[in-house]
Amino acid sequence: MSLKELVGQTTILTVARKAAFGYFLTDGHEDVLLHKNETNREFEEGEQVEVFLYVDSEGRPTASTRIPDVAVGRYAWVKVTDVNPDIGVFLNIGLQKDLLLGKDDLPVHQSVWPKEGDMLYITLRVNRKSLLYAKLASDQVIQSLSTKATRENFNKNVQGHIYRTAKVGSWIYTLEGFKGFIHESQRSREPRLGEKVEGRIIDIKEDGTINVSLLARKQESIDLDAAHIYEYLMSRNGAMPYTDKSMPEDIQERFGLSKAAFKRGLGKLMKEGRVYQEGGWTYEKKD
Repeated sequence: MSLKELVGQTTILTVARKAAFGYFLTDGHEDVLLHKNETNREFEEGEQVEVFLYVDSEGRPTASTRIPDVAVGRYAWVKVTDVNPDIGVFLNIGLQKDLLLGKDDLPVHQSVWPKEGDMLYITLRVNRKSLLYAKLASDQVIQSLSTKATRENFNKNVQGHIYRTAKVGSWIYTLEGFKGFIHESQRSREPRLGEKVEGRIIDIKEDGTINVSLLARKQESIDLDAAHIYEYLMSRNGAMPYTDKSMPEDIQERFGLSKAAFKRGLGKLMKEGRVYQEGGWTYEKKD
């Protein structure tokens, strides 16, 4: 097997000779450069070295003693380092050079592309020119490594990363190892691919996968809505032309809330004695 066929994988080579800019390693048939920038120690001729092989900018196999967690046929979570709308996103796999996940492998809508700092579960693929690219884990791969949830996990909070996204919903792999689905009705916005989100388990399927909601629990939601309404009220010096009798479309346009949610939030503020209604207006209640 030639060294080019081992690109994207780890192998053991022998130090053939030193050079001013590093070492030439050999498998007995071919030599490959281990640049001094790709190692943090010195080697002697004849020493065996474990290296990761990739291709440099001129298409030549090159070696690194930095062994990535990810390889051809091996998956790992890696961090997004940069986004280029024209070509895709770049990922840090531990080498000097970041790895590209091409735009053809990303969602159609760039609004849900990963951002810097997001995490993706990937493996490596090698194209016809032996160049390395990232490849997202498929649903089947996630399924194969996931842990089955039990009824004891119902209604528990979970955190995880989005590994697949679509208009109908988002798919999550949680820190506990659960594979889950977030229906579009259970999210206030569509999360990004690779984004870390927190939600709660609202259903557990027979196969051990879960359904997750990213929406706040009812009391938390009321608290958030009340804070949103009160913030708007105070931005108008304690008076606003909205009450629990306002038209639903006016409430939706101004607050982004349903009338029912608005009434619950406003009711909480009134019960706490922070606001009162009069003449079609709501006012701050001052001591």
